[in-house]
Amino acid sequence: MGRLGLTEILVIVGIVILLFGGKKIPELMKGLGSGIKEFKNAAKDDQTAPKKEEEETK
Repeated sequence: MGRLGLTEILVIVGIVILLFGGKKIPELMKGLGSGIKEFKNAAKDDQTAPKKEEEETK
């Protein structure tokens, strides 16, 4: 049940194209990509923040 086959993926892609249209999809993917990039940068900053605090207390 956890795996998606080719048929399921094609159905999902078809529904997305019908809902958003061909012109809107690149804009959505660009927004999604920038959101993922911001999330990764924030996660990276959160990991380095405790190290900086430890260095400041030394």
